[in-house]
Amino acid sequence: MNDSMTVGDLCNRDVIVVTEDISLRQAAQLMRDHHVGSLVVVSDTARGRAVIGMLTDRDITVMGVARDFDPQSLRVADIMSTDPVTAEEGDSVNEVLGLMRTRGVRRIPVTTTEGLLAGIISIDDLLDVMAEEMQGFVQAMARAQTREARMRV
Repeated sequence: MNDSMTVGDLCNRDVIVVTEDISLRQAAQLMRDHHVGSLVVVSDTARGRAVIGMLTDRDITVMGVARDFDPQSLRVADIMSTDPVTAEEGDSVNEVLGLMRTRGVRRIPVTTTEGLLAGIISIDDLLDVMAEEMQGFVQAMARAQTREARMRV
């Protein structure tokens, strides 16, 4: 993988965010309306949006619905992960892939060096990059085989 490529180069800058005080029902509706599987939970500060947690569709299902809680009475703060894995914009793709693997997450908020929300990166984003690079390997192999066949004639 291109070592000079950073997550800041690849991350989605259009992030759907929530604050910890909204209901799970509202959070689920946001996920549905925006076709996303996670929301970044932020706290608005004077400097910008600070990442304070993550809420996934799985969190809502496993923690909220499966435990027979009322999604209207639960707030995002009740079930969000409060120690989110984050990456800085300058982190390499390989570093972030390693974080995803060791921490068992598929989506990571990307922050500025000041710790403010800059974007989000998903395993799908990384798979797209890897697929493009694998295609380059396949093309190189095919050209080498073609060249070798021409040299034999």
